[in-house]
Amino acid sequence: MFDDLRQYVNWLNEQKLLNVVEKKVSSELEITQIVTKLIEKKDHTVIFENVDDNKIPVVANLFGSESHISNALGVKNLDELYNMSDQIISLIDKENNSMKEKIDMLFTVLNMRKIKPKTVKRAPSQELVYEKSEFNFSDLPALKSWPLDAGKYLTAAMVISNNPMNKKRNVGMYRIQILDENNAIMHWQSYKGGSQNENHAKELGINKIPVAIVLGCDPVSMWSASAPLPPDIDEFLLSGFIRSKPVELVKCKSIDVMVPAHAEIVLEGEVDLNDYRDEGPFGDHTGYYSPVSQYPTFKLKTVTMKKNPLFPVITVGRPIKEDYFLGKASERFMLPALKKITSEIVDVNMPAEGIFHNFIIVSINKKYPGQAKKIMHTIWGLGLLSLTKIVVVVDKWVNIQDLSEVFWRIGVNIDPNRDLMITEGPADDLDHSSEYYRFSGKLGIDATAKIKGEPRVREWPEEILMDEKIVDYVDQNWGKYGFKD
Repeated sequence: MFDDLRQYVNWLNEQKLLNVVEKKVSSELEITQIVTKLIEKKDHTVIFENVDDNKIPVVANLFGSESHISNALGVKNLDELYNMSDQIISLIDKENNSMKEKIDMLFTVLNMRKIKPKTVKRAPSQELVYEKSEFNFSDLPALKSWPLDAGKYLTAAMVISNNPMNKKRNVGMYRIQILDENNAIMHWQSYKGGSQNENHAKELGINKIPVAIVLGCDPVSMWSASAPLPPDIDEFLLSGFIRSKPVELVKCKSIDVMVPAHAEIVLEGEVDLNDYRDEGPFGDHTGYYSPVSQYPTFKLKTVTMKKNPLFPVITVGRPIKEDYFLGKASERFMLPALKKITSEIVDVNMPAEGIFHNFIIVSINKKYPGQAKKIMHTIWGLGLLSLTKIVVVVDKWVNIQDLSEVFWRIGVNIDPNRDLMITEGPADDLDHSSEYYRFSGKLGIDATAKIKGEPRVREWPEEILMDEKIVDYVDQNWGKYGFKD
C-alpha cells in the first residue's frame, strides 16, 4: 500500500502502466477529450507534465477501469473488497461466541487500533505554506471539462469538514467551481455528509464552517472519500482497514481540521453560509449539464503543499467514465452490509448506464408472495439508496452483472399490469428529469418468477435448461468435433 499519490504513480511507471505526456496541453476541454479516449481504449493512467505552462503536473485516469481501481486499492479484483467487508460483518454478527471466539474478537478489536488515523506534528503536505496572496486558485491547473461548463472546476477534491454538533469528521468528494483567486462554490449535494454538516451548523446558528480541500492523497483514501458510508463513520478508518495501516493526519495551519499528512496540496478555508451563489452548469456524470443551482461559497485562507506536488483530476460525463469504477468498488464493499440488513438479497448491480441513482438491479432468494415488492421498499428506505429511481428485482439464479440476461428476464417475466409499482420519494440533486427539485417518482419492476399466492391464474412455466451431463460431455469432446478450443 502507498503512502501518497506520488508513490502510487511511481509504481505505475515501474509496472509500465503510466503514460507521460510532455507536449503542452490545454486545461480547457483538451485533457477531458484525451482522457475520454484513454478510458474507451482501457489505456493507462496519464501524467500531463505541461498544462498551460503550469509547473504542477496533472495526473488523470487514475480509476478508469476495473484494473485501475483494483491496482489503486491494492486488490486483485473487486470481489476482494466484498470478502474484506464480509469479514467485518461476520465479526460483529456473532451472538453466541465461545471463549476462543471472544478472545479472537478481542485481538481483532485491539488490531483495529492499528488502522485508526494517526496524528503527526510534521508532514510532507506542509513543506510549503502560502498565504492566499502568494498562492491561490488561479495557480492551479484546474480543468474546464466541457464546452458549456460555467468555468474551471476541481473534480477530484477531497473535502474535509467536522460535524459541529459532535465534532466527527466527514470526508467527501465534491466538485468545486472556481470563481476567482480566493473564492469557489462548494457543491456538496443535499444528502451528502458535507451538506449535513451545513444543516447542523445552521441549527446551531453557526455561519461559517472550517473546511479543508485536499488535492491528491494515497489512492485508497481518495476512493474512501467517494464511498457512501453511514453518517459519522470516519472515511480514514475505512482507508486504514483497506491499507492495513493508519492514515497519518496533521492539523491545518489556519483552521481546526485534520488532513492527510501526505497530501499533495491542501486548500484551507471556510464555507460561508451567508454567501450562496449560482453554481453550474457543469457537464456531469449523467451525460447532461447540471442546471444552475445555489450552493455556499468556500473562501480561501491558506495553502500548503509538497515541494513538487501532483494535481489529480477525475473526468466525468456520459458513461462510462472514472466515477463508475469508484462506485463499483463501493458497491462491492457495501454489499455484505446490505445483505446483513436483509438476508433475502443475494447480489446487487448498479450499472454504469444507471448513473448510480437511476436504477439498481437486485437478485433475491424468493420464498413468499410479494417479496420482490418488499425488497423495493427496503431499497427506497436505505440511506442514499433512497434516491434510486428504478429498482429491478430478479431471482437468485440470475446473473445480474449480465445486463443482457437482466433485460431478457424483464422482457419475458413481467406483466406491466401486475409487476410494476409506482411510488414517489426523494431524488438526487443531479436528477434533471424530475418534475420537482430533489423529489421524483419511483418505479419498481418485479421480474422474478411468480409463485403460488401471487396474483396469477396460469401456472408458471419451466425454464429451458440443458442436461448438465450433456454439457460436460460436449465440453470434453469439443476438440474431437474438429472445433478449435
